[in-house]
Amino acid sequence: MSALLTPFAPSRGAQGTVRRLIVYSILFVLVAIAATGVSGLLGRLLETRPDVAEGPGGLALSLAFALIAGPLAVVLWWFQWRRLDGPDRSSVAWGLYLSAISFVSLVTLTIGLLGMAADLIGGNWSPEAFAIGITWLVVWVLHRAMWGSGRKGPLRLRTVPLVLGAVYGLVVTATGAIRTLQPVFDQALLAADAQIGSPWWSSVLQAFVWAVGGAVIWWWHWVRERARALRDGFASVALVVVGVLAAAAVALGGLGAALLVALRAAFDRSDPWRVLLEALPLAVAAAAVGGIVWLYHGRIAQERSDAVRSAARLVEAGIGLIAAASGIGVVVNALLASITAPLAGDDARTLLLGGIAAIIVGAPIWWVAWQPLRVAADAGTTARRVYLVAVFGVSAVVAIVALLVVGYRIFEVVLAGGGGGLIERIRAPFGLLLATALVASYHFAVWRHDRDTAPAVARARTIDRVILVSAGDAGALAEAIASATGASVTRWTRAGDEGSAAAPERVVEALAGVAGRRVLVVLGPGERIDVIPLAE
Repeated sequence: MSALLTPFAPSRGAQGTVRRLIVYSILFVLVAIAATGVSGLLGRLLETRPDVAEGPGGLALSLAFALIAGPLAVVLWWFQWRRLDGPDRSSVAWGLYLSAISFVSLVTLTIGLLGMAADLIGGNWSPEAFAIGITWLVVWVLHRAMWGSGRKGPLRLRTVPLVLGAVYGLVVTATGAIRTLQPVFDQALLAADAQIGSPWWSSVLQAFVWAVGGAVIWWWHWVRERARALRDGFASVALVVVGVLAAAAVALGGLGAALLVALRAAFDRSDPWRVLLEALPLAVAAAAVGGIVWLYHGRIAQERSDAVRSAARLVEAGIGLIAAASGIGVVVNALLASITAPLAGDDARTLLLGGIAAIIVGAPIWWVAWQPLRVAADAGTTARRVYLVAVFGVSAVVAIVALLVVGYRIFEVVLAGGGGGLIERIRAPFGLLLATALVASYHFAVWRHDRDTAPAVARARTIDRVILVSAGDAGALAEAIASATGASVTRWTRAGDEGSAAAPERVVEALAGVAGRRVLVVLGPGERIDVIPLAE
């Protein structure tokens, strides 16, 4: 009977995982509640204006949060801290908890302290913001000390707080820089009126506080904590998505808006000069800041692996493609609007200039990144195949939706008993249909060409998955194994300081001739390499 029940009994590993997830979730909630209560009490202590006091209800809530959740959090933390000498330290839950609470506390203390400093520049004292910032700063420092502990620090997801902190600091810095430059350009180009009761430079200084604070956060994680040197999967994804993709989108959006203002100034003076230039300060600020961030991270991406370089180039091509395709759709829309009854000729002209601006901005970026006239060096790679399938797949879906809208409008006009206004009703979805159809057909043709020109006999893939056990960061080694074998690589970090001095070439050589669905590779101590095929 016991033998029959054994397969259905939960394993100790599964029980431990569930227990840790539940305990760390409760600990996260308790810490957040206790910090909220402490910040509320500290805010009331620092408040010097009796007229803004919350009353006994707010005090009771803060006392309950601080005096009940706080001790419970300390007890639960002490219970877990004592267990971190065993398997709990290498669990995902411990690394996930520290990553989540560190990021939440970093965001909250930033909002509190920088918001308080910005309010001081505006002549307002915000004790609540200061209390929130100080309280969560203490939470961040304590958990940062836990993360850096040599005996109890997490062994998994160890780099996540660094990457998240660097990304958050970069976003705050870029946003603050754009908000700092926009009023300056407003004053320089338009002599904009300041807000009532405050000079124009007050908003500049307030935004500058956020830019400086974000820069400090970014420098701390990116330079001092050496997040720049990380080459694992999560760090690479963050570099490409935030540093390249998001920055390129901001830069091209600002550049396109600025170019539209220039084209309208030259060919469409239907609006007063001040109204025409109203969008220019924000556009120039976004283009400048986004361009700097894009160029910096694009250069870093070029120093990384072939996969990262290819991904950065593909997302640049995708951003340029979206801009150019959108421009084509808008141009078609404007041309159809220009041949209809005299509705609003100025609106059609503005549409046309907007589409031209999008094409001028997006087409060169796509051309340089994609290089359609050259044989692609990464033809047949997974990244290129995924990009092609994603582009023509999404384009096809959008084209189908646009086609349905066009059909609906046509049937609506026919059933209504007249053809008046048909072009006006279908010009927007028809422009989108034409642009997405062109994009889908082109990338489908490229995908077919890559598939047909691929080598007839591909390299034999004898390993499906490699489980790499090593000490420290093994991102470069994992990339070398994946490139040599074509297998997916899962990295596990071993406990202790028994690192490996094995070079990637030796590890790849040790895998030569090994076959199996799953293969365990254990590195260390020293130059030792163990390759173990696992049973199904």
